[in-house]
Formats: sequence, structure tokens, C-alpha cells
Amino acid sequence: MTTAAIYGCSGLVLTEEERAFFADARPWGFILFRRNVDSPEQVLRLTDALRHSVGWDAPVLVDQEGGRVQRLGPPHWPKYPPGDAYLKATNDPLTARELARLGGRLMAHDLKSVGINIDCAPVLDVPTAGAHDIIGDRAYAQDPATVTQLGRAVAEGLLAGGVLPVIKHMPGHGRAFADSHKELPTVHAGLEALDAWDFAPFKAMSDMPIGMTAHIVFTAIDRKRPATQSRKAIRMIRDHLGFGGLLLSDDLVMNALSGTLTERAEKSLKAGCDLVIHWNGEMDQMRQVAEGVGRLKGGAARRAQAALARIVHTPEPLDVFEARGRFDAMLAGRLEASKGPDVGEAQA
Repeated sequence: MTTAAIYGCSGLVLTEEERAFFADARPWGFILFRRNVDSPEQVLRLTDALRHSVGWDAPVLVDQEGGRVQRLGPPHWPKYPPGDAYLKATNDPLTARELARLGGRLMAHDLKSVGINIDCAPVLDVPTAGAHDIIGDRAYAQDPATVTQLGRAVAEGLLAGGVLPVIKHMPGHGRAFADSHKELPTVHAGLEALDAWDFAPFKAMSDMPIGMTAHIVFTAIDRKRPATQSRKAIRMIRDHLGFGGLLLSDDLVMNALSGTLTERAEKSLKAGCDLVIHWNGEMDQMRQVAEGVGRLKGGAARRAQAALARIVHTPEPLDVFEARGRFDAMLAGRLEASKGPDVGEAQA
């Protein structure tokens, strides 16, 4: 039996208490953070140990966007740019898309080599003037169409490398004037404005295998509950945005949510999230979450199985040395003239 939860762990290796808890709680997957990352060899041992604890090839997730949100970084992994860097590197949208896809493909190579097969990226939030900078440079652009194009490019790069992308934060975090890690944001925009701006990238990428909800109240949808815990919001994500994939809650520990962790988990799953995430690896908290989480079954189980079926087990061929050199050169705007303009690359 697998339960509808994704848990973190406390450090670089599993404790005996964690092994016993995971064996009993049977989470669907795990998520890593900076505290869990030292070297490639260590991360691979940890992902192997996590899977061994539950007795199956459970998914392992990470937030690897680039910029401020990068859990695997120097000295063992390259530093990737924030989302807005791709468009800033060139005036040519086609080149920006090529660069974003290459970034996704390279990140997938890094992750897959250490046993991570789901990346909580791309960010499809579209900022509005004056919004909180919790999204900021994580956004690929300042308009829905370009966010969609570059977000899809990153997602395609990840998929080609055998890593599943997670589109976030549904139905949109770009209009929030508060950081949902610290407090509950409320968005008062009307449905027409939301549909044209915030929802647009998620509608255009509704074919993606996994999505993550936003801990935000949209008064035009549900005046009382954040999207993560709102049946109305999740019904809209399914019906209006057309998303049929696996739906994850954002982290349950974030201060945007209220109540005990057991209540937070119960409310999120009851509203229609397929799985909940608890990230910090604190054992007492994980036990509380486990009390509010039941078996992964029905439509949620089918969506989870369908998502994992999208993993390409033989990744697209990649000359890593050449690809990293090309990525760095394109990002710096120093493209080799010998490539010629016919490959969609901007000239120096």
C-alpha cells in the first residue's frame, strides 16, 4: 500500500528512525533539499536508501529551477541561471527557447545521474506590477505567452532527459502581494483578468504530467480557502484549465495554511489534491501528516501511475561537455559565428 504523501528527510543519510517510519508510512515519494545534498556519490546513496526503505522504485523530487531555487549546486554541480535569464540573454525568442530547453536537458542529466526523477519546475507564474518578489526572477518572462513558450521548453528538456517536470503554482502565484511561505496571500482579481493572465500558461501546458497548487485565496473562485484546500479551485484546475495530471500540494508547513499538520493534509486531499508534500524531515511533524493521509487510490492512483509512465528511461543523447559549453556561451551572448544564423542562435 502506498499513501498519498511525499516526505523529506533530515540529513545526508537516513536515520534508523526514518527508515522505520518510511517502511510503515509507505509514502508515494520523497523530496530532497539543500540539507540532503553534499556530493553526487552521497546523493545517489541517499536516493537508493530512500527507495529501499519503501521497497519499490519510488519517485524522488527536488526543486531545481536555477537562480535562488537550486538544491544541487557548486562545487559538484553547475550554477544555473534564474528563469528570467534565458530571455535576457538574447533578443531572439527562438534562441531563448533553445537556451531554456538546453538548460532543462542539462538539469535532467544532473538529476537523473543521482537518482532524482522529478523536478519541481518550470514556474509558470506570470508576475504583475507590484507583486511580491517571491516569484520575481524565477518567472521566465513578464507576459503569459512568453512564459508558456519558455516554460514548455524547460519542461521538454527535462522530459527528454528522463525527469518529469512539475508545473507550478496552479492556478497562478504571480499576482500575490505576499509570500505564501510566511502568510496567506489573497488575490482579488476577477475571473476574466485571471483567465487572460494567470491561468493562460497552465491552460496551454495542461498536458504536463504533474502540477503543484498555490497556497493562495482567489476571491473570484473561493473567498474562504486557499486553492490547495478549495474544492472549487481544484475543480476549476481540472475543468477550466484542463489539467488531468497528478496534482501535488505545495508544502504543508508553509504559514499560508492554518490548523494542525494532520488537518492541513486532510483538507488538501479532501479538496482534490492527489498528494501532499511535507518537506522539512522533522519526524514529529511527519507523524502528524501521516495521521491525515490515507491510501493512494482511485483517480489519484491512476494519475500517479500515468505520470510515472511518462519517464523516458533511455534519455535523448547528449554530449554533456559540448552542451554545457554551448549553454554557457549562449547564456553569455558569445555565440560562435561559425554556427550560422540558420540554427536559431543569436549572433554576438
